[in-house]
Amino acid sequence: MSLKSIIFVVFVLSISDYAHADKHFPILRDSKEQIELGRILFNKQCASCHGKKLEGAKYWQSLDEDGHRKAPPLNGNAHTWHHPDKLLHQIIKLGLSNLVKDYQGKMIGFRKKLSDKDIDSVLVYIKTYWSEEIYQEHIKMSK
Repeated sequence: MSLKSIIFVVFVLSISDYAHADKHFPILRDSKEQIELGRILFNKQCASCHGKKLEGAKYWQSLDEDGHRKAPPLNGNAHTWHHPDKLLHQIIKLGLSNLVKDYQGKMIGFRKKLSDKDIDSVLVYIKTYWSEEIYQEHIKMSK
């Protein structure tokens, strides 16, 4: 996917209403129960691609053997935290393959496997890996 395509997708998603109750953003990481649920769901649904420690695929900035983009780190060391909660929620729910025409990646949507609350819990868990500085910046961005 070209940089222009990525920018276009981010723009379109930032003004769309695919996610539930947009007013529930930002998603905060202050519930121990939600963190634990997110951990369980992440390990079941996401860790196989993004890594058990959210480190992403090895050589994640390159393409895999099928010519698709590899899963990026979600631990604050890559671009994920640069996107507001609404967009991250939409990507998890609908998948980039359903949002971007001719997307050449394997990020599928999880709307059939995860409820909106489950997706939020996964995001809460992901945010526990981010530094306090990144987390606070992300809260501002997601309001």
